[in-house]
Amino acid sequence: MMENRTKMLLSLSLVALFAALTAAGTFISIPLPFSPVPVVLQNMFALLSGMILGPLMGSAATAVYLIIGALGAPVFAGAKGGFAIFLGPTGGYLLGYLLASLIAGLIVGSPRTHEGTNWVRIILAALAGIIVIYIPGLLRLNMVMNGNWAKTFTAGLIPFILGDLVKGAVACLITPRLRSLISDIYHA
Repeated sequence: MMENRTKMLLSLSLVALFAALTAAGTFISIPLPFSPVPVVLQNMFALLSGMILGPLMGSAATAVYLIIGALGAPVFAGAKGGFAIFLGPTGGYLLGYLLASLIAGLIVGSPRTHEGTNWVRIILAALAGIIVIYIPGLLRLNMVMNGNWAKTFTAGLIPFILGDLVKGAVACLITPRLRSLISDIYHA
């Protein structure tokens, strides 16, 4: 069995790795001319952090990412940073990343349990995570758009659904193998 200090170091390293991957997702940011919300990869990494690391470590990784961005590091879409981003049109989606990591992790469970791949839970985790990103995202965007729900859905939901489902499918395909690797390391 792995020593407790070694397990703690592994956990901290995985949290840092997934925070860094989420931050690296800022380099894929495609602005849309009709929306203040760009197409990004950060949402997939936030989702993956919960699905692969479980609820505690996954949400910790996303929280680290958000804190670093709030402190001014250019890790948000368009290489922006600072707390003011949370008050803008994409602020709700950022909060949704944290909720998605937590919810997806709760559904899939911790990789430390050494459970087999449960495809139903993995798919449910991806779908729930995507939905949980949209809820605060659309609520905040709607505030920025002066309560106009038609504009909000046109700018913050409809153009992103298909792409987010593809990202969710990719997350589902990646999750079993990476969870297995992490579980094997914890049980070595």
